[in-house]
Amino acid sequence: MLLLALRTLKFRKTGFIATFVAMFLGAAIVMACGGLMETGVRMAAPPQRLAGVPIVVTGQQTHDSTALTERNRIDQGVLDSVKAVPGVGSALPDLSFPATVVVGGKAVDAGSAGHTWSSAGLTPYALAEGSAPGGGQVALDGKLAADTGATVGSVVQLTVRGTERSFTVSGIVRQNTGAPLKPSLFFADAQARQLAGAGGSYDNIGVLPAPGTQPAALAKALGSAVGGRATVLTGERRGLADLPGTLASRQTVTILAAIFGSWAVLIVMFGVASTLGLSLQQRAHEMALLRAIGTTSRQVRRMILGETAVLSVLATALAIGPGYLIGKLLYGQLTGNGVVSKEITFHEGWIPIAVGAVAAVAAALGAALFAGRKAARTKPVAALAESTLQTRWLTTTRLVLALFFMVNGVMLSVITATVMTDGPTLASTAGPASVLFAIGLALLAPGITKAVTVVVGWPVRALSGLSGYLALRNARTNNVRMAGAVAPIVLLIGIATGTLYMQSTEDQVSARSYAEDVLADYQLTSATGGFGPGVIGSVRGVPGVAGASELVSSIGFVDAAGGSTTDLRGVSADGVRQTLALNSPHGSIGDLHGDTVALSDKQAKDYGVRLGDTLKIHFGDGTAAAPRVVATYADDPQQEYLLLPADVLAPHTTAGLPAKILVRAAAGADPAAIRSGLNAVAAAAPGTTVADRSALTASNNQIQQILVSSNYTIVAMIVGYAAITVINTLVAVTRKRQGEFGLQRLTGATKAQVLGMLSVEGALVAVIATLLGTVASATTIVPYSLVKADSVLPKGSIGIYLAIVGGALALIFGATLFPSWRGMRTPPIETARSPA
Repeated sequence: MLLLALRTLKFRKTGFIATFVAMFLGAAIVMACGGLMETGVRMAAPPQRLAGVPIVVTGQQTHDSTALTERNRIDQGVLDSVKAVPGVGSALPDLSFPATVVVGGKAVDAGSAGHTWSSAGLTPYALAEGSAPGGGQVALDGKLAADTGATVGSVVQLTVRGTERSFTVSGIVRQNTGAPLKPSLFFADAQARQLAGAGGSYDNIGVLPAPGTQPAALAKALGSAVGGRATVLTGERRGLADLPGTLASRQTVTILAAIFGSWAVLIVMFGVASTLGLSLQQRAHEMALLRAIGTTSRQVRRMILGETAVLSVLATALAIGPGYLIGKLLYGQLTGNGVVSKEITFHEGWIPIAVGAVAAVAAALGAALFAGRKAARTKPVAALAESTLQTRWLTTTRLVLALFFMVNGVMLSVITATVMTDGPTLASTAGPASVLFAIGLALLAPGITKAVTVVVGWPVRALSGLSGYLALRNARTNNVRMAGAVAPIVLLIGIATGTLYMQSTEDQVSARSYAEDVLADYQLTSATGGFGPGVIGSVRGVPGVAGASELVSSIGFVDAAGGSTTDLRGVSADGVRQTLALNSPHGSIGDLHGDTVALSDKQAKDYGVRLGDTLKIHFGDGTAAAPRVVATYADDPQQEYLLLPADVLAPHTTAGLPAKILVRAAAGADPAAIRSGLNAVAAAAPGTTVADRSALTASNNQIQQILVSSNYTIVAMIVGYAAITVINTLVAVTRKRQGEFGLQRLTGATKAQVLGMLSVEGALVAVIATLLGTVASATTIVPYSLVKADSVLPKGSIGIYLAIVGGALALIFGATLFPSWRGMRTPPIETARSPA
């Protein structure tokens, strides 16, 4: 039977090509999503500035297994413990902080960083000119020296922690190996600690093993020595030590990969199963003949499984390369849009490959077993009778599966509307609801198709004449075949409509909420590490300024909520009421000084605190705090955060200073005069930019679009697969009917009449699929909109829906009429002889 299976592959090219394409692309997509998942789990960052040492000791990067978002420094005690471990040749402490060269009042290479001189060997850097820096001195890397024209002995102006200082250039250093890094400045260790405001703490410790010591064994010993005080990194994870907060993007990547990967698996399994099932349906006559000439049920099953096995192995093997490339493309979208650091390396090992292969093969073998069992168990005479016309479709298994998918889709929809709260995980229940419900509807498509054709029968006949009559006859008598065309389009419309309107609702609600929440008319932003303490006073002194507040953004943890993450905002008590909308306050925002906090009414209720209580939290660097609640305000689900004094929150961020200042203009003030005054303040703080409200809104929209573009890319990939499945199905169905079209033409039908019949059939498919796809998408759109916008209708243009339906129509008519038109160029006597 294996030989027979191989021979049938040769003579059934259309059906097998369609099945092969579904398996091939499906396996590649699942492998790509698996690659994203593996990348998120591993979070491998090859070392760059720390490439000169095999072991790096850095601060703890998690709090209760959740990644920290800010730099967590290590104290002198950890350095002493590292030095005391046998086998340590040298321990090089490393400290990084923003430091920018200023020339003519302009920041040069903003984003450059200062380091301890002892850490120069970590890259390694080596002196090319001059000597190591001492007090009041700095060593510049070659790029900075070239960009500023500085030489050994010259005096340069530097902005460090918001303060401008003068230093003498003691030397010029060159990077010995590796890719070029961002500009660096080196200071004497004691002065670097003073400038960074780190006290006796360090960012990292680079460890060089003593001669004869194995790095792996030393890393294990170091892990025991530092205990829970620090983290030991080796290999491709050393780069994480120089990327504080990067691990926090792990959750984003893994959630994206999990959501879209699960969608992909479901859609791929459905696409492969439906394509293979259609192929086997079209071969019912062949199966019937085999049974009639004495082939046993077991032999038929073996033949079908043999064909499927050959296609599966070939398709999944060929999908490995494209799967990796698709994964790289998707990951490139994430890094390009800032969702995850570009330094994190994409990985796709054997596990994603195995999962993709198993998903495609399991779907194919499952469909083969199901369809093959039916073909094998049918009596020979009954099989011949049924092979001409497929009418039986409803089985217990199909009904149970349809109900299973539809019930689970409805359950996810109900959970989204009643249990889930507005947040990043909302889409994890809303999105799959339409996928599951669409699959359930697709399984019932034959019965729904027959019912709809009965309902629309009279209008169709009245409007389309003979072509409509023929199309309706075909739809009623071949409802299983038409349902095969309807099913993938239902999935396409359901997924695309649900996902795109979910995103458009998120965009509009977030934009509206931001516009209502932020009252500021201007924003000052520092590109040199933050503003010094005197800048906010200068801003408030500008004529026409009604209020100004520093703004620090971070993510911390609330102990009362089980250590769950929450947004933290650092503000100035004297200006926050003028720059942020805090409605219906209780208590006094003006008391937001020292260890205090303000939060929304809902948050206070959730955390079980009232005015005067203390709220136990951990900052983004892992430091514990218990600020006193001094105010509560009305809840805004789109802007949920804890308000803290900026001077309290900023030291617990990687930058260490406020990087933004929000400014509110007084009523009737001259905008030109205010802008001129703010520009003067910005000129005195090199690296500062001033933006008005329109630029603020545009910036927020740009930030909102960062994750959106990545989502769209992944959704486009899945929808594209569904579209290819649609084309596969329609082309396979149409090519199989060439004999039918030849007979129609031999009995007097013209080409125009045949194409007219197919057009009416396509319209029926479009109407049924659009109806079912729209119903399926509602299971995502309605609950998501209820939670996000308190409305059953989504936010977004009707043009989105029209574009989706228009695209589906183009696929339907293009994949039906074009192959039919090409086929009718062959004389009808020849096509009529083709197998039915």
